[in-house]
Amino acid sequence: MFDVRFFVEAFVTMFVIMDPPGVIPLFLAYTGGRTARQRTTIAWQAAVTAFCLIVVFAVFGQAILSYLHVEVPAMQIAGGLLLLLVALELLRGQTEPRADEMRSNVNVALVPLGTPLLAGPGAIVATIVFSQQAQGRFADTLALGLAIAAVHIILWIFMRFSVSIIRVIKENGVELVTRIAGLLLSALAVQLIINAIRALLA
Repeated sequence: MFDVRFFVEAFVTMFVIMDPPGVIPLFLAYTGGRTARQRTTIAWQAAVTAFCLIVVFAVFGQAILSYLHVEVPAMQIAGGLLLLLVALELLRGQTEPRADEMRSNVNVALVPLGTPLLAGPGAIVATIVFSQQAQGRFADTLALGLAIAAVHIILWIFMRFSVSIIRVIKENGVELVTRIAGLLLSALAVQLIINAIRALLA
């Protein structure tokens, strides 16, 4: 049986953290001077790179935590604080790439687009937390898998059609959506910390 509630919760959280609208200006910045065909290739490479990393942490994240003897509430609090930092960066508009990253000869689809911009610390922590919440239940595991896949497909769509999208919503539109995403993410981060505290006090 498909868990719709868990799917929506995971999808919204991952969507807000990975912020597809906010990726547009970064994607255009890192792919400046490239042809439309090259941008298309970089878009799917970045999405696939991020997806593979997230899946690895979804599958092996719990094993890593068990090896380190880290409890779920501790991970939730740490994750909530980390997500809160990401949210503050979005709210303050601190998403511009550094000059040294712009001059790098490394494939931008892998670094920095695939990671850490898409599959960054916030997304990885959220994935591990949701994977722990699923606890091997098929309905929740399926919902989490579909949520991860859906978010990455949307990421690819936004990057693939970034030039057309930016013409429609303009840079001010992207800025507005990014700030709203930061506000939603901050609320989700605080809620994650509250849930962890409740679990500790229960």
